[in-house]
Amino acid sequence: MRPYRFYLINAITFYRLIAAPVLVGLLLLNEYNLFRWLLVLSFFTDMIDGSLARKYKVTSIMGSRLDSIADDLTVVAGIVGAIILKPAFLTEQLFYIVPIILLFLIQITLALIRYKKFSSFHTRAAKLAALLQGVFLILLFFLEQPPLLLFYITLLVTAIDLIEEIILVLLLPVWKTDVKGIYWVWKKKKQEIRK
Repeated sequence: MRPYRFYLINAITFYRLIAAPVLVGLLLLNEYNLFRWLLVLSFFTDMIDGSLARKYKVTSIMGSRLDSIADDLTVVAGIVGAIILKPAFLTEQLFYIVPIILLFLIQITLALIRYKKFSSFHTRAAKLAALLQGVFLILLFFLEQPPLLLFYITLLVTAIDLIEEIILVLLLPVWKTDVKGIYWVWKKKKQEIRK
């Protein structure tokens, strides 16, 4: 029987899965203040569920997949909020946003071709990118002016993460979760060769 922690941590992930469409619904209902605060809660739970799963050793492949989907849906809800509430900002920054979207689509396409499912690497770069994305999107809705420096840093780290994930899809013949990054994959391959 699985410990109660397993169910509690997965419940946090399920919350984000359910909250994403609720966030979009709040936007459509013009409940912008509630949207902002629920988005903060969603990003906060994003930060804690993976850490808790590792700390209490209740990680699972299914939990990892759900976490990745919930992460992406939370960011998508934040982006929908930006489209509705900050369209001028997005239009001004389109030159920088389009390459990120293209990298994301390339990464997803390669993963679907190679693994027949989305990747769920949870690299260190991905964790940093997710943190920066969350902080930026929250500040975007709480500050009068968008924090441009943070926006550019977030884009750069996100691009690095997506490029690394594209390379990982090409390097790893089978689907894996919780891959720290390219360095650790190469290090492990070298160790296997020496044996």
